[in-house]
Amino acid sequence: MKTNIYNQKGEVLKEIKLPKECFGLEFNEVLVHRALIRQLSNTRNPIAHTKTKGEVRGGGRKPYRQKGTGRARQGSTRNPHFVGGGVAFGPRNDRNFYIQMPKKQRRKALLCALSQKATEKSVIALDKYEDKELKTKNLAATIAKLPINRNVLLVTSQKDEGLNRVASNLKNVKVITTPYLNIHDLTKYRTICFVGEDSIKLVADTFKI
Repeated sequence: MKTNIYNQKGEVLKEIKLPKECFGLEFNEVLVHRALIRQLSNTRNPIAHTKTKGEVRGGGRKPYRQKGTGRARQGSTRNPHFVGGGVAFGPRNDRNFYIQMPKKQRRKALLCALSQKATEKSVIALDKYEDKELKTKNLAATIAKLPINRNVLLVTSQKDEGLNRVASNLKNVKVITTPYLNIHDLTKYRTICFVGEDSIKLVADTFKI
């Protein structure tokens, strides 16, 4: 599997070989789907919360006597079938959505997603990004010259505060360091652009299986 390295003018500098152990795996749709569901589920923050009949204020007194009224017996007006009562089986903010998945499976799913991107010719590389002005329009101009479809994930070997700042104003661009590659971003962004060859080499060192 090979890809091109471009400069900021959009010119092809050379062609490099992608590490087979990271970009040459057979796509496993079931594993990738499981890893994606795990990540999305583990980031859920349950906000919706309903009160049970024991938590709703009031209803301490029996509404009417047990017998002799001809009506059904009731112990509290805060039962779920009363207006103003508690909710039965409603959402609770203490629900746990955490899903476990073995580390090797998570890494293999990530590499499968990378391999699929490489197969689709959606993995490219930028030799470096330099901008003394640190302006968003300069980054947008560089991206426009690259073979990028719809949106792009820029992967760097180390944190670049300047690049992060200028990319934050572009809704179709996200900057991430190699160790923070994740299955959600790989499935969300159409093109993966590695900034510098060292960021590609770091993938093999970080996600060994």
